[in-house]
Amino acid sequence: MTGKNITQVVEELCLGLLDTTRVISRGHPNFRVANKTFAIYQINHHGDGRIALWLRSPPGSQKFYVAEDPACYFVPPYVGPSGWLGVELDAGLHWDTIGQRVFEAYCQVAPAKIAAQQPPPLPIEPPTKALDPALVDPFQQPMVTARREQIADYCLGLPETRADQQFGAPSFKAGKKTFCTLHFHQRRLELSVWVGPEEQFMRTIDPRYRIPQYIGHRGWLNLDIHEALDMTEATELILGSYRHFALKRMLAALGDMLNDE
Repeated sequence: MTGKNITQVVEELCLGLLDTTRVISRGHPNFRVANKTFAIYQINHHGDGRIALWLRSPPGSQKFYVAEDPACYFVPPYVGPSGWLGVELDAGLHWDTIGQRVFEAYCQVAPAKIAAQQPPPLPIEPPTKALDPALVDPFQQPMVTARREQIADYCLGLPETRADQQFGAPSFKAGKKTFCTLHFHQRRLELSVWVGPEEQFMRTIDPRYRIPQYIGHRGWLNLDIHEALDMTEATELILGSYRHFALKRMLAALGDMLNDE
């Protein structure tokens, strides 16, 4: 496996087990046997900086490994309370050890007949190629940095705003309320703002707009700005979202600011 990166080694490791498949769920590779997930591959999940596998591990193993080596093992979000084990892939663990953890996870969910046929993992040649930095942290791409700075300059020029992070992505708050975020959808940069249901319907006639899955029902709308950013369009959207969440004193200050322009 000379010349492979971490992603390629993970795929060979997981798909080398009997009757396994790879599916994309919520944007992340899931590895399954008998339609049950035993491993989830995560890169910089919500900005945590980790390249990791979340593994369906035997009872008690999560507590044991995290206590034994917290630099390499962790309790992953969401599935951690169910006993899943997080394994950092670039923190110094030998790849044969990682292979053993994957094998243990596989045996947890594989039907007994299939698991009995699966031999123990073979020695693994470690990756020698680095991952594309844009995959590890897409916000470090020069184009994305430029877009983010333009959005930030406008948002932070509004009364009583501040920069924050939401699930590892840049966001902007008016007081305590988030009114604008930037994030990636299918590796494309999007601007997310509140517009309300009526404008959602009108704007989604344009294919650049998308109603997001989790917050769309609350009136939020996403605009694809990966190819180009029209700041006139963006500021109109951001300003409308800001006005929805801002307090009365902020709106008064906004009015004074706009009158002075």
